[in-house]
Amino acid sequence: MSDQIGVTGLAVMGANLARNLARHGHQVVLHNRSRGRTDALVEQHGSEGDFVPTGTMEEFVGALQRPRKVIIMVQAGAATDAVIDEIAPLLEPGDVLMDGGNARFTDTIRRTEALTAQGLHFVGTGISGGEEGALNGPSIMPGGSAEAYELVGPLLESIAAVVDGQPCCTHVGESGAGHFVKMVHNGIEYADMQLIAEAYDLLRSGLGLSPAEIGDVFASWNDGDLESYLIEITAQVLRHTDADTGRPFVDVVLDEAEQKGTGRWTVQSALDLGVPVSGIAEAVFARALSGHREQRDAAQRVLPGPDTRWEVADRDAFIESVRQALYASKVVAYAQGFDQVTAGADQHGWDIDRAALARIWRGGCIIRARFLDRIAQVYTDEPDVTTLLTNDYFRGAVSEGQESWRQVVAGAARNGIPAPGFASALAYYDGLRADRLPAALIQGLRDLFGAHTYRRVDREGAFHTMWGEDGREVSA
Repeated sequence: MSDQIGVTGLAVMGANLARNLARHGHQVVLHNRSRGRTDALVEQHGSEGDFVPTGTMEEFVGALQRPRKVIIMVQAGAATDAVIDEIAPLLEPGDVLMDGGNARFTDTIRRTEALTAQGLHFVGTGISGGEEGALNGPSIMPGGSAEAYELVGPLLESIAAVVDGQPCCTHVGESGAGHFVKMVHNGIEYADMQLIAEAYDLLRSGLGLSPAEIGDVFASWNDGDLESYLIEITAQVLRHTDADTGRPFVDVVLDEAEQKGTGRWTVQSALDLGVPVSGIAEAVFARALSGHREQRDAAQRVLPGPDTRWEVADRDAFIESVRQALYASKVVAYAQGFDQVTAGADQHGWDIDRAALARIWRGGCIIRARFLDRIAQVYTDEPDVTTLLTNDYFRGAVSEGQESWRQVVAGAARNGIPAPGFASALAYYDGLRADRLPAALIQGLRDLFGAHTYRRVDREGAFHTMWGEDGREVSA
C-alpha cells in the first residue's frame, strides 16, 4: 500500500477522484451518506484498485490509519459543514481533513480556525478539471499549513495532471488560500468563456458563417497563440449537430447561461479588495442578463437598433481581427485575475507563488492554455511586476493587435452586437495607459457634495474647498 486516504461523498466528482487515487496505488476508504453509491462504485470499478467500502461514519473513520487523511467531496456550504460536524468529533489531533469542493474561501478560513483549535489539520483544496480531470488528472490547489501539506502533498501530487514532468499541484498558501485561488480561477474561466462566446457571435453576425464553419475557425486558432482547452472544446461544440432536429446544437440550446456562484464570489471579493476585474464582472453580468427572459422579450419588441446590416468586405481580415481582439482581451482577463490573487495574498498574509500557480494551471484545469507558460515565465523573471500587461511579451502582443481590437469593438457597437467583454477589456487597457483619468473631476464632485477632501498634484496632504462659502481651500 503506497498510502491510504478516505473519500466521503461519492457523487460523480468524488467517485472519479476516488478511482484516480486507487489507480495510483493508494488504498481508498469509501463513505457516502447513502450506502448505494459506495456499493455501486465498488461493483463497477472495484478492479481499478484497493477500495475499502464502509457504511457509517464511525466505520469509515475506524478503517483509516493514523494520521487519518480524509477528503470531503460534497456540495459546498451547509452540506460541507454538516459532514465536518459529523466527522470531526471522531478524529484525533494530527488527522487531516481536506475539502475538495468549491467552497467559499471565507468559509475555509472559518473552518480552518475552528478545526485547528481542535488539533486537526484542515486543507481547503481547489480542484479543477471537472469530471474528466478528477478521474484522469486535475489541477489541484491545496491551502493549509505547511505541516498538513507534508502529510497530503505527495498523495495529491501523485494524482494531479502532469506537464513537462511537473505535477499540476502546489502548496498555495495558508488557510483559505487554496479555495481563494480556485475562486479566481473560476472567475477567469467566466471571462474566458464570455470572450469566446462574443467572438463566435461576431463571426456569425459579421460574416454569416454557420456554427460548423465557425467551429473550423476556432480549430485553426487552437494551433496558435490561442491554444487552450476552452478554444478546443468550443470547436467541438460548434461542430456538433442535434440528433433530433438535424440543426446546429447551439441553435437548439436556450440562450440563458447558468452559474453556480464562484464568478459572483470573485467579483464580490475583488470589490472588497479594490481590484478592477472588469472582464470577470462583465462575464457575470452577461450571464445574469441572459437569464432575464421577460425583460429581454419586452425589450426586443420596442427597443430600436441600427438600421443597417453589417457588411464585411474582407472575410479573412475580419476573422484575423476578431482573433487578435480575442487574444488581447484574454490577456487582460488573466492579468486582472492574477492582480486579484496578488491583492488577496497581501491582505491575508498568504505567500502565493504566482509563477507556480500559472504552472499548475497549464494542465488538468479548465483554463489551461499555451500562454500560461509565458505567464509563469513573467512571474519567474519579474516577481514584482505590477501587471502582466507591462511585460515585454504581453505588451507587444496586445499592442500589435490593438488596432484590430478597436475596430472590432467599434464595429460591434455600430452594428448593435453586444460585446461587453471585448469592450471592457479595451477600456481597462486604455485606462491603464492613460496619462490622466477623469477621476480628478469625481474627487472634486465628492468634495463639493460630501466634503470628502482631495489630494493635489503639486503638494502633499489632503484638502477641502469651502464650496458653500468663499471657495477658499483649507487643509483637511
